[in-house]
Amino acid sequence: MEWIDTHAHIYDEKFKDDIDDILNRCQEVGVRQIYMPNIDQTTIDAMLELEHRYSEQCIPIMGLHPCSVRKDFERELYLVEDWLNQRDFVAVGEIGLDYYWDTTFKEQQLEAFRIQIDLAKKYSLPIVIHTRDSFEDVIQIVEELNEDNFTGIFHCFTGSAEEGKRVTEAGFYLGLGGVSTFKNGGLNDVIPQLDRDKIVLETDSPYLAPTPHRGKRNEPTYIPLIGEKVAEFTKIPLEEIAELTTQNTRHLFVK
Repeated sequence: MEWIDTHAHIYDEKFKDDIDDILNRCQEVGVRQIYMPNIDQTTIDAMLELEHRYSEQCIPIMGLHPCSVRKDFERELYLVEDWLNQRDFVAVGEIGLDYYWDTTFKEQQLEAFRIQIDLAKKYSLPIVIHTRDSFEDVIQIVEELNEDNFTGIFHCFTGSAEEGKRVTEAGFYLGLGGVSTFKNGGLNDVIPQLDRDKIVLETDSPYLAPTPHRGKRNEPTYIPLIGEKVAEFTKIPLEEIAELTTQNTRHLFVK
């Protein structure tokens, strides 16, 4: 079986001692590609270095994470645009809104989100969206700015079936991760109702490790564990889930 992790920050410091071993294990369990969304200017060098060493396996995505949006966010966005202008990326991300930790820079987050959507449209790229305690604002902006060929992933989807339908009707994909495996994650009834042609898998490594590794460092080798839960909930054979989510990812990302 072949799998793809659509969202992992494996350039993070938490992987500095064993990233080579992890990527070797990924090949062993069939995780062929790992998409790496950027956080901010402090993570670009490490992300691109990992791409340089594992160009077929580790694929970078350029953007500014909402939790890194501050008063000087325009400076960060100039750097994002500069990189998008210098070379090819498969998407713009990780972008979006996060009202969980702090809403001090809410207006700046909203502006940065819209600017990066415009950048994605300028370069004809999909977007990778972060939504935490902010779904309604995010989906309204996506629906407002939607047009032909505008697409992307709602990363770490943990919403309702109704919210999932709203996302897929807008032409976007749903990233299913470790929360899908949590006993009280609430997705066992939701996942079977989602559009199968719009689901992809992710780990969000090093965060949100799936059961039975919950609370520990997450890594892309755990993608099959998430796939197993999706197969269980949908009553679709595991091999078909692997094929389906891999095809969905390749349809979204041109690489």
